[in-house]
Amino acid sequence: MKNLLNALTASTQGIDTLPIRVGAGVIFAAHGAQKLFGWFGGYGLDATAGWMASIGIEPSLLMAILAGSAEFFGGLLLIFGLLVRPTAAILAVTMVVAIVSVHLENGLFMADNGYEFALALLVISIGLALRGSGSFGADQALNTALSK
Repeated sequence: MKNLLNALTASTQGIDTLPIRVGAGVIFAAHGAQKLFGWFGGYGLDATAGWMASIGIEPSLLMAILAGSAEFFGGLLLIFGLLVRPTAAILAVTMVVAIVSVHLENGLFMADNGYEFALALLVISIGLALRGSGSFGADQALNTALSK
């Protein structure tokens, strides 16, 4: 179990990931809150599920819960720097699904509901999955404590 936790919390030293994970975490958490709770001008879980059903994503309620939870709780985990590698991997998959199922047919640009913003979040997520939380995150503190 200790080896698994060490692997999940391993991180490359550096401060460079702090602004990236906090910024992306805020964006992900806010988007998840829109889907789950209707906060920040969102429509909430039932409407999100209805929209997902309308574009052929089924079972729509489960998918809305999964997408909203990945974004909301994943965003919070990124902000705190906890379990950044697995969280970022899950968020990367979430962004691939968003790109392929919603945005790809609209082209690159956001003005046309394209995939540029989701692509930026995908790239950030991949970077965090590869690098980890950096020096200033809960993962670093956990990994240091586990190594003793």
